[in-house]
Amino acid sequence: MYRLKAGPSKASSLLGRLNVIFYFLLICCVIMLFSSTRTVQAHAYSASYTTLNFAKSQTEMTYVIDELSVIELTDGDANRNGMLEAEEFNAVKNQIESVIKENVTLKINGEPQTWLRVNDITLNRQGEGTQVTLSVVYPAVSASQGISLTDQLYANDIKTNYVNLLTINYGAQKSTSALSGKNRAWSMMMSESAYAGLSQDNLKTQVNTNADTDQQDAAANTTNMTAGWLSFFELGINHILTGYDHLLFLLALLIARQSFKKFAGIITAFTVAHSLTLTLSVIGWLNVSPQFVEPAIAFSICYVAIENIFRKNINNRWVLTFLFGLIHGMGFADILKEMDIPTSQLAVDLFSFNIGIEAVQLLIVVVCLPILARIQHWRHSRGVVIALSSVAFILGGIWLAERIIK
Repeated sequence: MYRLKAGPSKASSLLGRLNVIFYFLLICCVIMLFSSTRTVQAHAYSASYTTLNFAKSQTEMTYVIDELSVIELTDGDANRNGMLEAEEFNAVKNQIESVIKENVTLKINGEPQTWLRVNDITLNRQGEGTQVTLSVVYPAVSASQGISLTDQLYANDIKTNYVNLLTINYGAQKSTSALSGKNRAWSMMMSESAYAGLSQDNLKTQVNTNADTDQQDAAANTTNMTAGWLSFFELGINHILTGYDHLLFLLALLIARQSFKKFAGIITAFTVAHSLTLTLSVIGWLNVSPQFVEPAIAFSICYVAIENIFRKNINNRWVLTFLFGLIHGMGFADILKEMDIPTSQLAVDLFSFNIGIEAVQLLIVVVCLPILARIQHWRHSRGVVIALSSVAFILGGIWLAERIIK
């Protein structure tokens, strides 16, 4: 009888040890998976802001790119302190110009144009927002000519998610586009009416007095807005897919054992909250420093992970999700805040960007919920929740420390 009792006891002990090993290996595997993205997370987006000003006498391009991208592209940080000193910047000026000239191409009627001159290249020191600004002049465009701009910067670098937020000024008209992913080209036709509205020099605006001109320009703007809608929709998709902290927060919210009703409440709260602060931040009514927002996003991951570990029953999580969602929305807005989006296109571009984010989130939820439902009916489900939450806490803690220290 004693031997019969000893058998199951040893089996249970062995099973318990195997479970511990399984959860340990699961944690290690997921940490290794996410650690491979840490370099990307440190520089989640390489962002440039290009403005094209068309005039009858010349075409002016202002190209602005973040400091970290310049360091990556030129290896100009000689003292490895994470920033460009004045001497370091002066040493790589010509290299920066060469890189931009090779990758950013303006064509008129299909013919690549060369720079007539470089107006200026400067390093604008603004803390974390430090940028390099290059201003160059191209030949003027004529009426009825096609114009295109392509940007192949980082095209062969799969680790860097690059976006060029483009603003085009021609006379009194303005349009926008987001060049990212495989969508690296913008084009338009300079109509007779649009050309007539151009200023003689590089002034950005000129009042149109001809009613027919206004109607034709409105039709041209409709075409540009269609292209802009698609580009910002794609930008939203790319932004959330590479926003590993946002995705991890979403996973941490969903892995706890909850009913479908609670899941629906969480997703709705997160969507409403981040849409609200995304909109308010981009239109300029809300301005919170990234020095607060980025650490707060990492903290939100840690908090939810800890709650998953120490609370078996999760109630009213939608309230917590809404509060943290407000912070995540500010993070989503960072990439658009510096872009001079025309008032006439702001609603469309914002809506498109947000729909791109929501489409990916909805897809993730649809894919994950059946898997999470199966896990919830597994006898080791609690162990899985603790294991995955531990991974989320570790990664969130690493990001939190990095963002506070830098």
